[in-house]
Amino acid sequence: MTLRLGEILVQQNVLSDQQLEAILAEQERGGGPFGLLAEQLFGVDPETIENAWAEQYTRIARTVDPAGEAFEQPAIDLVSRRQAWQFRVLPIRFEDGVLMIATMPDALRRALRFATRVIDVPCYFVMAEPDQLGLALCKHYPLPGLTPLCVRDQGLDRLLGLSGDRSQQSEVA
Repeated sequence: MTLRLGEILVQQNVLSDQQLEAILAEQERGGGPFGLLAEQLFGVDPETIENAWAEQYTRIARTVDPAGEAFEQPAIDLVSRRQAWQFRVLPIRFEDGVLMIATMPDALRRALRFATRVIDVPCYFVMAEPDQLGLALCKHYPLPGLTPLCVRDQGLDRLLGLSGDRSQQSEVA
């Protein structure tokens, strides 16, 4: 059974059970999306909502080993080597016109922001273990000096010559 966003926020002690019930009651009255109501009614930080959503998504997303997947060149061609490594995205193939992209749980928020701003086709994410994602990035998007372990490196942006958090910028080489 999949945990709902509100249940995750209660587990994280962001919301109380009473606040959860108040938000659900407001939703029934036509009040809008759960996360937005949590922000409006109880001042929950949007980043906290996004983190909880990412946790929820990783729990329901399929996990794949990229080594066992069939890659399509048109999918691979949608992102540059630098984008693939910076955002930890691995386009795999199209399924019924929707692009399957592998990422790892820790990179999901950043990968989603990138995909919604840069990739002009509908897509969905599957999860991969970091080591498996790193191996596949080395194979499909090789960059000198990068190894499979680099996907775990929080300083990867410095290695790629980027400064600051540019996760929301789409003009990446």
